[in-house]
Amino acid sequence: MPDFFTSIGTLLDGSFLQSGALWALSTIPGFPPIIQTVHILGIAVVMGSVVLLDLRILGLAVPSQKISEMTNRLMPWLWWALASNLISGSFFLFGRPLRYFNNPVFGWKVSFLIPAILVTLFFHLMSRRQEGYWESSSKRLWSARGIALLSLFLWIMVAMAGRWIAYAEYIYYPA
Repeated sequence: MPDFFTSIGTLLDGSFLQSGALWALSTIPGFPPIIQTVHILGIAVVMGSVVLLDLRILGLAVPSQKISEMTNRLMPWLWWALASNLISGSFFLFGRPLRYFNNPVFGWKVSFLIPAILVTLFFHLMSRRQEGYWESSSKRLWSARGIALLSLFLWIMVAMAGRWIAYAEYIYYPA
């Protein structure tokens, strides 16, 4: 792992953020499975929203709806689910910062997550500029399709890296 990540993990280790997260995870009855469930449901909402919208842009799903209609309907769900995942994931991240910040797969997840969020934000902001922005010209529609392909790739990689984090310990640190 890059020294930058390792130093963040070391900085958080023993901090009040770690103490608070560990207190919640170990003291509140049922909290770990509840917060994990919230995180998984958030992932489902993010992936469902992104995949449905991207498939619509690519012309593979819901052809009866305009892209702008689907964007307006799905984006609020996506942003709220991302916020939920940030909060729920932070309990585990702060609870065991060295587990994550020393894990190269966590670095991969972050390196896919940041561009995925930025691409999604760009698409959303451009669609808010005017009604039917992406459908107003064939050039914009082809740009939207390129963005949709990139978005699908990035979000799938985020999900795959997120699942792989738990199993990377067995690969990099075998018993």
